Amino acid sequence: MRINVEDALFCLVDVQDKLYPHVTNKDEIEKNLITLIKGLKVLSVPFIINEQYKKGIGETIPSLNELVTEYPHFEKTTFSCYKNEETIEAINATNKKVVIVAGIETHVCVLQTCIDLLEGGFEVVLVTDCCTSRKQNDTDVAISRLVQAGVIPTTYESLLFELTLNAKNPVFKEISSLVK
Repeated sequence: MRINVEDALFCLVDVQDKLYPHVTNKDEIEKNLITLIKGLKVLSVPFIINEQYKKGIGETIPSLNELVTEYPHFEKTTFSCYKNEETIEAINATNKKVVIVAGIETHVCVLQTCIDLLEGGFEVVLVTDCCTSRKQNDTDVAISRLVQAGVIPTTYESLLFELTLNAKNPVFKEISSLVK
């Protein structure tokens, strides 16, 4: 399946400041997420930002939050974003059929969000180099399970170029400079 920009929505899952310091590869993941978010903004993909129980886990980490302040943020207590009524309504209201997912933790909130989105009839794209957990094995097993369930795995660079489609796209140079 080709991922088309006009069909896509981005769902950021729980990249919050009290949990983030404890995940594996956090510096690389943060750098990748910043590039992904900047690229998706250039491509005008709509965003849904999710935060798990902010009182306990905090806000979206500052480096990402400053990039996504204009997008709707939803607080949840359900692990799956697609079990939170406000998030469900917001995702459904976009009329998009492809949901791009990234965030933490891969084996809990990301996994459950992806499974519920699949069951909701969406094509789900997981940006694997923009997801992590506290333990690498949890991330690896969750990604394997999600691929077996029908989620499409990709990387941020591959996704951004797929959405750009063509070197003649007016945003190609900006996307290209982001991934260098």
